[in-house]
Amino acid sequence: MRLAALNRTNLLLILFFMQASKKIPFDDPNVLNGIRGVYILSNIIIAGIYLYVQQQINKKNDMTTLKYVEPSPMGSAEEPKLVTTTIHAYDLQQLRSQFKSQLMGVGMMGVMHVYFRYTNPLLIQSIIPLKSAFENNLVKIHLFGQPASGDLKRPFKAAGFMGMQGEVKGDKKSVETAERAGTGGAKEE
Repeated sequence: MRLAALNRTNLLLILFFMQASKKIPFDDPNVLNGIRGVYILSNIIIAGIYLYVQQQINKKNDMTTLKYVEPSPMGSAEEPKLVTTTIHAYDLQQLRSQFKSQLMGVGMMGVMHVYFRYTNPLLIQSIIPLKSAFENNLVKIHLFGQPASGDLKRPFKAAGFMGMQGEVKGDKKSVETAERAGTGGAKEE
């Protein structure tokens, strides 16, 4: 329910900024450089947020054991596997995937803007990733100090495309079933 509301908000923001970008004179070099500056500033803010969160994760160094069952890849005949890790390692792994996602977005935007000369997405990509960074579970826990319970309980629910990705299960029954089945036991340190 909450994910659907976030997707709707993102869709509305995209539609609004697409319409707004039609009114912006991107052929004026001053305007274009201003939008480029906003895009770069947005990415610097996101990198700063993620670096601060990483610092907080390392400072807390929570070595509490975390067991969860990772779903098998879509279309795969593999069994879901049991993962045993610590909260510290899990948070760093989640943060690393957010960093990679952000870098992929910057790379794609770079190709679209430099090679294909698209300018309109600069405005949209200045807002949506920043909004997503502030809505990230790790940012809510380590920057805003929200307790890691409810939606913020680890392991985080996977936000797959339209909810199609298998759900990460951290409940006791699923973990015990995977332990008995002997599926995985991949221990991350």
